[in-house]
Amino acid sequence: MASRKEYFANIYNTVKSISIGMRITLKYCFARTITVQYPDVAPVVKPRFRGFHWFEAEKCIACDQCAKACPIDCIYIEKSGPRKIDKESGVAVGGALQRYAIDYSKCMFCALCTDPCPTDCIHMGDNHDLSSYTREDMIVEFTDLAKEGKQTPEPFWMQQDKPPAWAAEQKQRWEERAKPVRDEMLKALEPSEASKK
Repeated sequence: MASRKEYFANIYNTVKSISIGMRITLKYCFARTITVQYPDVAPVVKPRFRGFHWFEAEKCIACDQCAKACPIDCIYIEKSGPRKIDKESGVAVGGALQRYAIDYSKCMFCALCTDPCPTDCIHMGDNHDLSSYTREDMIVEFTDLAKEGKQTPEPFWMQQDKPPAWAAEQKQRWEERAKPVRDEMLKALEPSEASKK
């Protein structure tokens, strides 16, 4: 008798769980679809989104901690000599930062590179797109960007004469964020000494 009750209870539970699953499926099946007309309309980016990196060259001491933490070795750093933070200015001094590059064809956006950085010079950004035509274009040379006064790469379509309004606003925000430290970014690419009292 107990096995018969168990048998029908199993059938009831199976039908109940299938009906719950189908109710959820049908709810989304007949819902109105929403297509974001990207790049004309901005995509929704959540606050903790891990996009293409922000790099503050003026703070980087080229300690290789980010490169060591990267599980797939996609960060490349070269310097001409040891670097350290100047306590007065808060800017890295010493040898020149010759190269800081990330190969985004390998990067998995895990953010493991941001945590070990002692100067907090690398961050996950809000840039979600880096479309390119070749694999070489996926290697972003942040030292070259610093020469242009930029801290994050721009997609090709954002470099047009007339990008969409939301993209122009985002580009302007990026430029305003990097503008106050542009001179320091350029100094980071040359050997320097700490300021003396």
